[in-house]
Amino acid sequence: MLVNIDECMPILRCPRTGEVLSRTGDVLVSQHNGTKFEYPILDGTPVLIDFDHSVLEEDRTIQQSASSVIERKSYRGPLLFIKHLLSPRKQSTRGNVGKLVELLRDVSKPARVLIVGGGSIGQGMDPLYADPSIHLYSFDIYASPYVQFIADAHQIPLPDEYFDAIVVQAVLEHVLQPAEVVAEIWRVLKFDGLVYAETPFMQQVHEGAFDFTRYTDSGHRYLFRQFDLIKSGASGGPGLQFMWSVDYLARGVFRSRRAGSLAKLAFFWTQYLDRFIPDEYQVDGASGVYFLGRKSRETVPPQAMARYYKGAQAHH
Repeated sequence: MLVNIDECMPILRCPRTGEVLSRTGDVLVSQHNGTKFEYPILDGTPVLIDFDHSVLEEDRTIQQSASSVIERKSYRGPLLFIKHLLSPRKQSTRGNVGKLVELLRDVSKPARVLIVGGGSIGQGMDPLYADPSIHLYSFDIYASPYVQFIADAHQIPLPDEYFDAIVVQAVLEHVLQPAEVVAEIWRVLKFDGLVYAETPFMQQVHEGAFDFTRYTDSGHRYLFRQFDLIKSGASGGPGLQFMWSVDYLARGVFRSRRAGSLAKLAFFWTQYLDRFIPDEYQVDGASGVYFLGRKSRETVPPQAMARYYKGAQAHH
């Protein structure tokens, strides 16, 4: 379950220096070597961003109360049904989140879990939010009812080795320096802490100007090279990727998002073909990939990466 902002406030840190913050009215303040850093609290939500090192614009963020720069639609009735039809819960996500919850049963209670990019509840993440033995902390670059503070994941404003697990779902494609974000995740995790990540591989550009990066399964593994592997693989296979490709093909031909949506609806069934595709073929044509791992003091060497590859081309 999500902790409230009052529980979260004592652990917040200055994103620039890592120093403890003090509150003066609607401002959080940090002092470091004679320099004063101030961070506003907008409508009860602290904004802990070093705007000199973020894609966000300070004036716009403050003036618009840290609202999302991306339009985020809500769906109801028939539109909600269509959305679920086109984006059913992934079997891999369901199983991996179940595994994460199971692993968290072995840590002291309550387990502390950080959601990076938690402005909305991610697909398949409901068990984390529903479990009273899991205390969730969450942030994003925009305000929402599901975050306690606003931050840039390149500079996570939280103490070292504090969390039992971190979830970063559909986020790393939206950051400029994924390796810096993963290093921050490693820093704030306890020894033997867990990480679960899902990142696109062959999915097309989404969220426009705020989409930067893609990863193969092997590249994703190397990104998390300071973590011991528990499980990794495809999160959505070639069938799901084909459905998305039809969408973007129709968008381009007809210069219309509506045409893309209709084409996607016509081919929604192709995603279910993934159930019949072996894992090694899914990895090579995946829409996205996942990684479940545990913080390690060892680093995977470059020479190990060719041996890691587990796609279908390893058999030829």
